[in-house]
Amino acid sequence: MNSAAISQGPRMGSTHLFSHDLGASIMSNATPIVSVVDDDESVLESLRLLIRCGGWQPKTFVCAQEFLARPPALVPNCLILDVSLASLDGLDVQKRVSRERPEMPIIFITGHGDVRTTVQAMKAGAFEFFTKPFQGELMLSAIREALERSRIALGHEAEMSVLRERYGSLSPRERQVMVLVVSGLLNKQVGGELGISEVTVKAHRGQVMEKMKSDSLADLVRMAARLRLAPVPKS
Repeated sequence: MNSAAISQGPRMGSTHLFSHDLGASIMSNATPIVSVVDDDESVLESLRLLIRCGGWQPKTFVCAQEFLARPPALVPNCLILDVSLASLDGLDVQKRVSRERPEMPIIFITGHGDVRTTVQAMKAGAFEFFTKPFQGELMLSAIREALERSRIALGHEAEMSVLRERYGSLSPRERQVMVLVVSGLLNKQVGGELGISEVTVKAHRGQVMEKMKSDSLADLVRMAARLRLAPVPKS
């Protein structure tokens, strides 16, 4: 996959399910960003040139604190991180990035072939680990794959944000009806559970379908599964 393909927005599955506006704002045609944290200026410069050759936007930092102070990117992005930083240990940076920026894969680089550190980093979710000096083509390939993973993660979060927003627009009663309907109950049974008439259930169900932008019960079931909805207590 080339960098142009990576920079495109997410390929949404169902045209009515997700917000194109939200998806466009998060997954615009902006160039993917590759951040680099290394206290060696020569390494930063060589990676800066390599990243530009790949068609991406480099962001370089000589210390981890400077990188962590910047807000997360809303385009596909990844981090190339020196594991042995003078200011802050690379593994500690990894913990913060994993917690605060889960859409950002980390490619570790090191000047020392430390097997224990490599194992720790990989167990903690590192995308790749290179020992300096590394081959440019291998690094470019790793960056491409990391950016693709980031694109998928950002797309998923955009979709979930839309679903959460739509579910948040439902009234408490509509949420009750939605949970019972997707559990397989008929309108009459839902009415019996909630102590309301079947006609009222139908009205609420119609509002749920409209607000959730669902074309079918199967669609609604899939949305509920993604939202991991639990039964809503009776009012």
